[in-house]
Amino acid sequence: MPIPTYTRQIPNLPAGIEPERTSRLRAQDQIPARTIQEIVDARRSPRFPLQIDITVFSRTSGALIGRTVDISESGISAMLTMEVPLGEIVELEFVLPSGPVNICATVRQKIAFRYGFQFLDQGGVNDGIWATCHQLANDTHP
Repeated sequence: MPIPTYTRQIPNLPAGIEPERTSRLRAQDQIPARTIQEIVDARRSPRFPLQIDITVFSRTSGALIGRTVDISESGISAMLTMEVPLGEIVELEFVLPSGPVNICATVRQKIAFRYGFQFLDQGGVNDGIWATCHQLANDTHP
């Protein structure tokens, strides 16, 4: 039985196997994706649960009110009911135990209504954010 022409054009394709099946087989040979826990562990700053009100000022979406989920020295995540484009630079306002914080951040991640914001480097970590993270770390691991 002659081999169909299209299979001769694909390198390393076993005779008689369709291209779709081959790509599925090759995918099975790939290294598995990292687990969520591995991704969390790879973060440069540990995250701490923190539920406070936050206002996000977006050029495209206006002022949005949300609720934070967690915080680290490098970012914060929050639940928002309106869309904010990934990659947009936004201004965040929230109040920590040490006082009010106004900081710029980049929208880095979106999973459903949960957004991840990475603080922009402004010559070091904001003092209030640093103090809050260290207090939360001490509360978590006394």
